[in-house]
Amino acid sequence: MVEERVRMEERVREEREEAEEGFDGPWYAFGPVKNAGAAALILAAGWAVERLGGPAWLSAAVYLVAIAVGARYWAKEGWEEWRHEREIGIEALMAFAALGAIVLGEWVEAGLLVLLYSAAEALEEYTYARTRTAIRALLKLVPETAWRLRDGREEQVPAQALKPGDLILIRPGERVPTDAVVVEGRSSLDESAVTGESIPVDKGPGDRLFAGTINTTGALTARVTADFASNTLARMIHLVEEAQEVKSRAQRWIDRFGRRYSPAVLAAAAVLLVVPPLLGQDVRTWAHRAVVLLVAAAPCALVMSTPVATAAAISRAGRQGVLIKGGIHLEQLDRIRVVAFDKTGTLTRGRPQVTDVVPESGVTQTELLALAAGVERWSEHPLARAVVARATSEGVNPLATSGFQAVVGAGARAVVGDEEVFVASPAFAAQLGTHVSPALEHHAARLQEQGKTVILVARRGRAVGLIALRDQPRPAARPAVAELHRMGLRVVMLTGDHPTTAQAIARELGIDEVRAGLRPEEKVAAVRELEARYGPVAMVGDGVNDAPALAAASVGIAMGAAGSDAAIEAAGVALMGDDPGQVVAAMKVARRSQRIAWQNIVFSVLLLLVLVPSALLGVIGVASAVVAHEVSELLAVGNGLRAARG
Repeated sequence: MVEERVRMEERVREEREEAEEGFDGPWYAFGPVKNAGAAALILAAGWAVERLGGPAWLSAAVYLVAIAVGARYWAKEGWEEWRHEREIGIEALMAFAALGAIVLGEWVEAGLLVLLYSAAEALEEYTYARTRTAIRALLKLVPETAWRLRDGREEQVPAQALKPGDLILIRPGERVPTDAVVVEGRSSLDESAVTGESIPVDKGPGDRLFAGTINTTGALTARVTADFASNTLARMIHLVEEAQEVKSRAQRWIDRFGRRYSPAVLAAAAVLLVVPPLLGQDVRTWAHRAVVLLVAAAPCALVMSTPVATAAAISRAGRQGVLIKGGIHLEQLDRIRVVAFDKTGTLTRGRPQVTDVVPESGVTQTELLALAAGVERWSEHPLARAVVARATSEGVNPLATSGFQAVVGAGARAVVGDEEVFVASPAFAAQLGTHVSPALEHHAARLQEQGKTVILVARRGRAVGLIALRDQPRPAARPAVAELHRMGLRVVMLTGDHPTTAQAIARELGIDEVRAGLRPEEKVAAVRELEARYGPVAMVGDGVNDAPALAAASVGIAMGAAGSDAAIEAAGVALMGDDPGQVVAAMKVARRSQRIAWQNIVFSVLLLLVLVPSALLGVIGVASAVVAHEVSELLAVGNGLRAARG
């Protein structure tokens, strides 16, 4: 007996794992669906025996087999739920209803009840399996083999055999087998499957590569940073699957309701079975109504009202590079009234670029860039790198310099020939007594009003020109802000940057409100103030520097989280790419899924309000209740699946 029970528990576990692990075949090959199909054939055989005038015992025996086969999956699940958690679920209501119909001699009704409930449960499990399969399909983007470099030789090995530290070769057209860092070579990579970024991203030495992305142009040598089980794609899949198990407030309420409601229905059926006959009423009539009540009052559609829509929405968002960490965050996204963005690296690229090169009269742009790049090429400062990059892009060779010296927070100096050259902020240039022409001063003031950083290039105590730089907005930032406005949301910028720069970027993007010069703790206070004034706030940041504000917001959204555990941990939503448009995508997925979930809830409650009184009054029979009950469950599942579409 003990061995048989252990074997039964093992089979139940394996059957659950079949749904949990996903299923990639046709629907009719799914285990629970095949089981329901077998029950249907046996039930049809029993009906044929009965109609052809066969012995009553034979048709009853065939019906019993059909009921046993049909109840195989869900009856075990109900038993396990009672044995381990002492909870009476919907499965118990169906089991008692089927038993009651058998006692009343309604074999066809009992078989139909078991069959339709089995079919509905099978399709529900298939739906969950497919949502898991849809996100796990991302793993197919990872090649089965990789080219590993050992002692200068290439060897083809299984991708799963790669370990951190291994050197790999990725040729044009090949997919990256696991996360790595470029050691040698330059190329463009298609990262759309991981980050949602549609435009290929240029990569060179020191840049990160994500598993499953496509190398489009040049050959790359890279050093592996994560094995197959812990690469970016694997983490994405794991996070999405975990998220599908995190329930929303509505779902938790429904679960609590179901734990009390199902025993109440069973008790009500027992009262119908006992009390009216004690008062002289017909036993069979009230027994029949008790069975109908068990079926009609089972809250299947209500229980399925939100989880299917939530799982489908989270899976769809995950395939777009948006990781929503559970139904609670999906629900919160639907309630958001304000979206607060950090500026640097979120709305902007996070890398300053040269926007203006303004030489003095008698000096050409090429000469000015060559002079500035000659000084700046020795510096690691982001502004210096931007100047050198501009010179390189225009084919300008930096002048030879010596005696480089950086002045922290002010600029740099070096010697060109026998002349000392400064590349400095206007304030530092003034301290040095540098002569700046009125025209150049006018240009500098105008560019600073536009939120640009100005550096002066001077030699022999005289400014020979200026270079203006700015952290440019991302191309998708303005359309994203406009779309958020169309959705009725207020858009705010919270940044530690200078107010003038922040205001200039905000005007360009159409942002409603700017709060600049904020320290991390001041961002937290700003988030709380916005929430008190307008309602729930979503904070969008890089997930590291903005972690306190992300945690304080109703929903924290970490942008550019691919490969960043810190970003994913800090937020309820992680955008794998750097596209602000993914914020809009997350909002739309949340709104659609919540709208669908509430449609299902309202439909399910209305159905119960019709079916329960009908059962009590004897208006409907077992067959009618069964059909109404199972059709409503399938409608709830089918409607919930719409959240997986656009």
